[in-house]
Amino acid sequence: MDDYIVSARKYRPDNFVSVVGQDSITKTLKNSIKTNQLAQAYLFCGPRGVGKTTCARIFAKTINCSNVNSDYEACNECESCVAFNKLRSLNIHELDAASNNSVDDIRNLIDQVRIPPQLGSYSVYIIDEVHMLSSAAFNAFLKTLEEPPKHVVFILATTEKHKIIPTILSRCQIFDFNRIGVDDIRDRLEFVAEKENITAEHDALQIIAQKADGAMRDALSIFDQIVSFSGKDITYQSTIKNLNVLDYEIYFDITNAFLTANYSQSLLIFDDVIRKGFEANYFITGLASHFRDLLICKDPGTVELLEVGKKIKEKYLEHAQKSSVSFLFQAIGIANNADLNYKASQNKRLLVELALLSICNIENKALVDNTEAKKPVENKKPEQEIEVKPAVQEESVPQKSVIAESTPTQTQTPEPVKIVVEKPVSEEPVNVKPTSVQSENLTEQKSASVSEKKPIYTGISLKDIAKSTEKTVEIDSSGEPIISYKHLGNDDYDDEKLKYVWEKYAESKSEDPRLHSFLKTHVPVKDSDNQYSVTVENNQIKSKLDAELFDTLKFLKTELNNCEFELVYKVGNTEQEKVFKSDQEKLADMIKQNPEVKNLRDQLNLDFE
Repeated sequence: MDDYIVSARKYRPDNFVSVVGQDSITKTLKNSIKTNQLAQAYLFCGPRGVGKTTCARIFAKTINCSNVNSDYEACNECESCVAFNKLRSLNIHELDAASNNSVDDIRNLIDQVRIPPQLGSYSVYIIDEVHMLSSAAFNAFLKTLEEPPKHVVFILATTEKHKIIPTILSRCQIFDFNRIGVDDIRDRLEFVAEKENITAEHDALQIIAQKADGAMRDALSIFDQIVSFSGKDITYQSTIKNLNVLDYEIYFDITNAFLTANYSQSLLIFDDVIRKGFEANYFITGLASHFRDLLICKDPGTVELLEVGKKIKEKYLEHAQKSSVSFLFQAIGIANNADLNYKASQNKRLLVELALLSICNIENKALVDNTEAKKPVENKKPEQEIEVKPAVQEESVPQKSVIAESTPTQTQTPEPVKIVVEKPVSEEPVNVKPTSVQSENLTEQKSASVSEKKPIYTGISLKDIAKSTEKTVEIDSSGEPIISYKHLGNDDYDDEKLKYVWEKYAESKSEDPRLHSFLKTHVPVKDSDNQYSVTVENNQIKSKLDAELFDTLKFLKTELNNCEFELVYKVGNTEQEKVFKSDQEKLADMIKQNPEVKNLRDQLNLDFE
């Protein structure tokens, strides 16, 4: 039986052209060979499995090749290339810094670099996982790294560049390797499958490429694992089963349940996922990614961001048309919040189930809103006419009327005016809907001609109405304003009730700590029947309180149900006169307050110095 070699080693690139996903780096290295401008030290850094050590070996082989071709690739035929391919080259030295990280190891390396190459032009030292060197080893390596012999080239490789001291970084040319794209990994896997005479579905290789997370070595290792599981025929179902990956169909099915507000179906699908052994957190994060993929399919310009197979992409495009952008935005937010709160939750399954029910409720609300919007306007409230009769006036009291200020002289018994209002359904106050109110005190009036009907208030002026009522403005379905007045009474109250209402008002101002503290410590004091005052320390505080006096009075009058309550702020002298006393005088005061102080002084024989 032939010796088996894993795909990651068997199909490891041996020239710059076969390196996947690092075109800018390979082009730079080839140009440096072309112009013969080789640095004394290079640093290759990046994630695992992206080709750092592979590029270092290819570069070392190429600069020692005696027959470089026109593309500046190694010929693989000269003695140096043959020795390298057979792993017996004496010009290329690889050192594992993870196990050789002491000062003594670096000293041996420094002694070794003095020996010139026996074959070829350069002695190349590839130090892998260089970030594992100790601080002392780094410092011992500095001088040799900066000024090595002319025949020496150092290539350092690491996955954690931030752990390398800046003095080392400043002596190297730094190349940052990127993660390999999903499409590039899939294409490479198709090449390997073709070489191995393996039939593989496009979507199956796409799943392997996604699972590799940008690392070609991981992708080839997963590929070998799937081949061992399913043989020469790699299918999508066998791949997701072996890799323990949730099928896209599960997400499509649960999305259909969301769009139809099917609560029970969504919970049953989630229960099936749990029974298959998947973690709830894995499911909810996958669901958020699924909504994200649906969202980017809504715009043709962002479809290219979708990293899935061809068949699955067609399904995404089809399902994206069924979902609204608003639904997808809200669903992503709910799933993401569930993911963030998952770790802290004590009942993790309930957390995910509540998230699923919330997503169902998004579309349920939309269905209810659409149904109500399509209903015809029925059972419109009947309108009735209310006659507002003038109040009976005594001869000695002049009649007050708004119309009297803007119309010719009225007779003593003005005719009643009809006002159209909506008939109330319950015992709530009737909302009067005037066409126009000509008054400078009401800013919500609508411009109208003189011939339009106007509500007339007799026996009380509009100024008095505004003072003793609380006005509410609402907009009906036709866009017309409905103005209603809630008349305040003159209920009796005492100091205890006022104190309770005042503390309630103080709590409503808790967002302003200074104002809240002041209101808690300053309670209104009664001056007369309904006149109360609060004494403040200075005019600055008074000005601030006067600015909010209107809102304060509105709150207090409403809570007390008394329109005659009045409040004023007064500036008073609250500072006590400062009196300077000697120590003896202070002691005398203390003895006067507590005679035991004198006994204590006599027992301890205390005195002033």
